[in-house]
Amino acid sequence: MPSKKTLPLIIVIALVVILIITLGLVFGLKKSEENDDVEIVNSYDNTDELIKKFPVEYPISVQDGIEKRIQNRLLTGFENWNRGFEAWKKWGDILYTNASIYNVNGVRLTLAQYQQAMDISLKKNPIKLGQFHIMLICVNYTAIFYDDIHIVNGEEKKGTVMEFVHFKDYGEDLGTRVVVGWGGTKGDSFDSMRKFQDEQGKMLQDELTQLLMNYQVPSSGTLRERYPILYPTDYLDKEKADKFIEIILTGFDKWNSDIDNYKNWIEGVYTTNASITVTDGSEKSIKTYKDYIDTETADKKIIKLYADNILVRDDWAATHYRYRYEYLESGKKYVGDRMQFFKFIKEGTDYKIEKTWIK
Repeated sequence: MPSKKTLPLIIVIALVVILIITLGLVFGLKKSEENDDVEIVNSYDNTDELIKKFPVEYPISVQDGIEKRIQNRLLTGFENWNRGFEAWKKWGDILYTNASIYNVNGVRLTLAQYQQAMDISLKKNPIKLGQFHIMLICVNYTAIFYDDIHIVNGEEKKGTVMEFVHFKDYGEDLGTRVVVGWGGTKGDSFDSMRKFQDEQGKMLQDELTQLLMNYQVPSSGTLRERYPILYPTDYLDKEKADKFIEIILTGFDKWNSDIDNYKNWIEGVYTTNASITVTDGSEKSIKTYKDYIDTETADKKIIKLYADNILVRDDWAATHYRYRYEYLESGKKYVGDRMQFFKFIKEGTDYKIEKTWIK
């Protein structure tokens, strides 16, 4: 088995290989296919109009250039989704390329597989997209948190979704498109969603799972060396970003070292009246969050491994990270991922977490 020091590099190399295979640049970019029977929205000039229809609860600054184009593509995507599956599918010919990958609830799918999965799912239970709670755009990556409404047996059931998306500007002709997306985290639908994968997709998925199963957090080095960020980006305010990232990665380290140590640590890093919304959608205070942690870790040991992304803008941060847990009685191990948003506030010379949402 590789040494602990080489394992982070193995993860990086393996995921780079997966990304190269994924990109498949020799197949070219997907161009828009005409379907005159379906009407969609496709303009970079209607952002002001669309943001009134899909308002953002917590506005975060967006820079001119690719960030503004990403903002428009997100809003336009919501509008086209709500026009029905055929409109969203036609929009996919504009938003994605032949090489784009979307990870749906932890399952790696090509665009065609993604569209097939959504076609079947939406025919059974239609979904409408609502307002954005958070839209954090950091150069060519974005993290979004928004409402969705499932129509089940004619009744509306409201939920929330988190996504991370990597965009790329392909020039004037093709515009700004998705390279890779992560929609939601691994959950109950993981096994059923895998039926849409081809053999190559299943092989790559299994390879990543095996790597996570064997991955060991290095015992020495800086926080960023021990908990690498696989897909880093640039930050407008690097000094502030460094502080936020240090807090987030320190949280990983405190959690892994000892749960009681972590619970003591959050007393100092969260504000007195901090709001913590956990995976089931319930809102916790610091006290009730500690009780929740005790329940979550009563029968298993959870290890936080590394971050795919940590995005920072203004007083906000978002992370998508990997973890592994082992049931204490049976010894069975499982791997998963989490997405989390943070709202920081400055108190004196320090920053503290005022709000956080975990999915």
